[in-house]
Amino acid sequence: MTRTSLAILLAACMAATVGCSSKNYVKQQTTPLINKTNELDDMTAKNSKDIKDVDARVQSGLQAVNAKTADVEQKAQAANQSATAAQQTADNANNRVTVLDNTVANLDNYHAVAETSVKFGFNKDNLTPQAKQALDQLAGSIASTRGYIIALEGSTDSVGSEEYNYDLSERRANSVIQYLASKYNVPAHKMYVIGLGKDKPLESNKTKQGRADNRRVDVRLMTNTVGDTNQPTNPPTTGQNNPSSM
Repeated sequence: MTRTSLAILLAACMAATVGCSSKNYVKQQTTPLINKTNELDDMTAKNSKDIKDVDARVQSGLQAVNAKTADVEQKAQAANQSATAAQQTADNANNRVTVLDNTVANLDNYHAVAETSVKFGFNKDNLTPQAKQALDQLAGSIASTRGYIIALEGSTDSVGSEEYNYDLSERRANSVIQYLASKYNVPAHKMYVIGLGKDKPLESNKTKQGRADNRRVDVRLMTNTVGDTNQPTNPPTTGQNNPSSM
């Protein structure tokens, strides 16, 4: 082997050695960086998962708070409605007392000419044939009565709520008004209505017959004319049998 060939071989060996050394060096330098990058990726993934978990818990907590808030608001509204209803009931009761007082005060100037009591079926406000017959008999005295008014007191038995029975008693009285107005042309301003509900029972509500007797409207033909010789000394009372529906 010549010196030239030997020199070339030595140069090649040295180049190969230097190349391997460079690769090893690069590998040594980059491996920690790669590992660090992988660690950062893992930490980023973990942080993202933790953030999502926290966000999910926050959203769940907000939903629970919103649900409780809505429930509290709903209960507050219900309480407000109950208070309003109670106040309205109290106002209605006060109004009835005022109307009753005014009507009674006005009726003190009148005396009865004729009166009757018409009965109604359970939870009914329509006039029965017997009721119409009793009203016809009372209405026969209207034409000969001067300065008259007609007072009506509607009543119910004790079944049902107070408010419902007030309304039912007024509906029963209104049925009498409509009948007298349509058949005998009695003006509306001549009729005074008091819906007593179950406040003024005629008989005990503990028996079936007593409850039937309390489902009624008392009708009185009254006048403020004194010394009218056409009027009977003792006001007649017209009556009716209990309707068969009771």
